[in-house]
Amino acid sequence: MSIERSIGAPPSSVRTLAQLFAWRVAATPDGEAYRQFDIEAAAWASTSWAEANQHVLRWAAALSALGLPRGARVAILLPNGLDAVCIDLAALSLALVPVPMHALDNPASIAYILSDSDASLLVAASATQWQAIAAVGLNLPALARVVVVQKEEAVSTDAEAVPVPVPVLGLAEWLSGHRSSPQAGTSTSEPPCEDDLAALVYTSGTTGKPKGVMLTHGNVLSNVAAALARVAPLESDVFLSFLPLSHTFERTAGYYLPIAAGCCVAYARSVALLAEDLRAVRPTILISVPRIYERVYSKLQEMLAGSPAKRRLFESAEAVGWRRFCRRQSLAIEPPGSAALDALAWPLLDLLVARRMRAQFGGRVRVAVSGGAPLAQPIAHCFLGLGLPVLQGYGMTETSPVVSVNTPDDNDPATVGRPLPGVEVRLGDNRELLVRGPNVMRGYWKREEDTARSFVDGWLRTGDQAAIEGGRIRILGRVKEIIVTSTGEKIAPVDLELAITADPLFEQAYVFGDNRPFIACVVVLARAEWARLAASLNLDPAAAASPETEVARAAVLERITSLTRAFPHYAQPRAVSATLEPWTVENSLMTPTLKLKRNNLAGHYAAKIEALYRR
Repeated sequence: MSIERSIGAPPSSVRTLAQLFAWRVAATPDGEAYRQFDIEAAAWASTSWAEANQHVLRWAAALSALGLPRGARVAILLPNGLDAVCIDLAALSLALVPVPMHALDNPASIAYILSDSDASLLVAASATQWQAIAAVGLNLPALARVVVVQKEEAVSTDAEAVPVPVPVLGLAEWLSGHRSSPQAGTSTSEPPCEDDLAALVYTSGTTGKPKGVMLTHGNVLSNVAAALARVAPLESDVFLSFLPLSHTFERTAGYYLPIAAGCCVAYARSVALLAEDLRAVRPTILISVPRIYERVYSKLQEMLAGSPAKRRLFESAEAVGWRRFCRRQSLAIEPPGSAALDALAWPLLDLLVARRMRAQFGGRVRVAVSGGAPLAQPIAHCFLGLGLPVLQGYGMTETSPVVSVNTPDDNDPATVGRPLPGVEVRLGDNRELLVRGPNVMRGYWKREEDTARSFVDGWLRTGDQAAIEGGRIRILGRVKEIIVTSTGEKIAPVDLELAITADPLFEQAYVFGDNRPFIACVVVLARAEWARLAASLNLDPAAAASPETEVARAAVLERITSLTRAFPHYAQPRAVSATLEPWTVENSLMTPTLKLKRNNLAGHYAAKIEALYRR
């Protein structure tokens, strides 16, 4: 699938991601391509497209010297940054297949992916990381080489730690002597074509083992072209990249799309330093998941908790801004207000409230895309009302990933927008959203039966229930995540969880009740908000047992009941267990894309869940 756009866009001859990068380097060699923080210099350092190309050529030469066969898998376990870009583009240029993995995933999951993909090469961040993977003890017969960026530690390759010992090289050692273009005559010298695999991306594994999604160069390029037609970046735009590059949303929208548009991508140092990086980089485009907006919203609520006057001012700004947004988008306004009065009040409210909120994101964001999961409506209303242009979209790994997205001038936050050009959607049985288009995957790696089950009459089954209204898609919930209580009532847990986590007291929520008489939940409390609530209940907020006392349970449940009062009575949680320990990728309770691992949570809290229903 070629990219066709206005003058200055990649020509029709660009049919692979390798060609896309080569075209960009030739088109704007001196433009800023990447920016990342140099720890030694304590400053942000820029890399031009021409400089990035020289790095990629060196990586490609080292890769080529390995003589890997066409289509061999190259596993990438690196944080976002220039190294991750170099190995990815180098592999693509040699018709090898990148297997991106989340740098924070647990070693057992990484070992499984290495084994299932038959990866020939692993590029990891450190020797310690590789040692943890090797310690899992899984046989990896296809793995011929491990390259680590940091190799100052002693690396164990004994037979007990690794069933088949694997040579481990430091990055500098591996790249040394490979400063020119790839050697001619190797088995990887034939360039890729659009039907070759551009990635083997493993799904999150929310309910079972991850599956490798086969995406071709044509799949990804078609999605980039369609996204550019819907939300067109400028060469002057700056992206701030913080979602892992193992996430297809980030790969397509935050990595390949900026190459096509000639934008700069700045790599955040970490999620912990994200607030500081936002103010330093001042991005114009954000590609994010709802969790980031939820965290900022929670911090805003914490700041307002101690000052009724500030809260009233904030709520006034949000209400006036929301009405102004609805008028621009021709949306119904509830409750209505005077357009003239809103116009008079807004300049002062913008100065005192909205501008300060936008400054938390750097102050110049013109597009903030939210995808990967639903964004709670109160949070969307807050940011849109205060002038942050949040655009919700929808997609999945199997669709490369974008299916639909709102646009700045056509934005209904109750929906995930209209399908991208060339992408078809319709509803199947049980209102399941079906997708067809050039962005749809080839299938699942080595899983023909799973692939067959994922399609019906040539349409991809998304597993999501939806409504299509006026050309827009509204996601209703997961087909397989519907809870059916023992009384026969059906409840979508995600909707309840979104309603609960709209309150800054609740960092995370897990709702359950399948085959049970009523709905219950486990919640993770935000420590600052919990400290305030605990003080009002005369409890010690630092005591691990405090959240599980009867008085704390009652207070927490009262908050949850208030938050879910818009739901039918049978859908409202009637019991709760609270904890201060967050669910993370590391403790295997969240996927690398920050979705709940429901099976793992059910097992982890099995005793507490039984106790809730006994009580």
